[in-house]
Amino acid sequence: MQYLSMTSNDIRRNLATEQHLMNSDHMQVPFMLFYIEDSCIIVGRNQNTLEEINQKYCEEHGVTITRRLSGGGAMYQDMGNLCFSFVVPSNQIKFGDFKDLVKPVVDALHDMGATGAEVTGRNDIVIEGKKFSGNAMYSRDGKTFSHGTLMYNVNTEVVADALRVPKDKIESKGIKSVRSRVTNIMPYLKPEFQNLTTQQFRDELIKRIMKVDTIEEAQKNEYHLTDEDNKAIDAIENKWYKNDDWVYGKSPNFTVKKRKHFDGGTIDARFMVEHGKIVNLKIYGDFFGPGDVHEVEETLTGVDYRPAAMQEVLQSVDLNKYFVGIPREDVIDLLTEQH
Repeated sequence: MQYLSMTSNDIRRNLATEQHLMNSDHMQVPFMLFYIEDSCIIVGRNQNTLEEINQKYCEEHGVTITRRLSGGGAMYQDMGNLCFSFVVPSNQIKFGDFKDLVKPVVDALHDMGATGAEVTGRNDIVIEGKKFSGNAMYSRDGKTFSHGTLMYNVNTEVVADALRVPKDKIESKGIKSVRSRVTNIMPYLKPEFQNLTTQQFRDELIKRIMKVDTIEEAQKNEYHLTDEDNKAIDAIENKWYKNDDWVYGKSPNFTVKKRKHFDGGTIDARFMVEHGKIVNLKIYGDFFGPGDVHEVEETLTGVDYRPAAMQEVLQSVDLNKYFVGIPREDVIDLLTEQH
């Protein structure tokens, strides 16, 4: 299996590289990607960026903000964090099934001493009840990538300062704060793995995933970006990840807000209702789904803002395509409830 260890520490460049390699045939699936970033926050595809981040703190401390293609929640990263991606044929994985895809990483961590590491919830890897890895998934044109973070030696104090984690999300996990929820994996590893650089930690993982004894052996399967690759990556980076319209979006005025946290994620729907009709709808959240939730927004736009009318329209929509892990009747009840 081929892999690429990216040399850039810019999250925008690395997400553009991931997108390019997934959409091209330059690397044969399945393949792996690894990257390490300077301080940054990556918000999920469907989130309201300004409500997820502490904008003032991020500006004052040089924290880069961007948005990814996949769903899920906002993640803080710095040079103590390692990102990984697995790109596989879509027909080999059920969308939202993170456990199988991240198993090679979990197995490698077990071998390095973190025997208590396990996949839990819908997309986290935890140890002793504390999260050190969040994962997200995206599908397109017969390929699926699952990318995740591994907090090796992250400044966890900054996580709470840079992010605004909604109160309902914290309470749903039975914890008091985001600080009590996250941890680094480094202290749980064997002593010989507790003083590595993040790059050295990455190489130890690669060796175990590739089942070789030295990184030099693994590098026989390492991909190197070409001039053609870099030109395409430049275009993607500027079109998406450095584009404020994509990163921040436009939050429309709304007259009705409906929000609820489910086991499968949070849905936050903003309706603009005029003369009894839905004239604009924006659905935010950290939910996952292979479909574009904008299709749901368009389906309800122009419909009478009445439960019966909205339910009739939604009954014909495959809502599991957009909200994996959230029962369709729960989605319909939330979107059509009247206050």
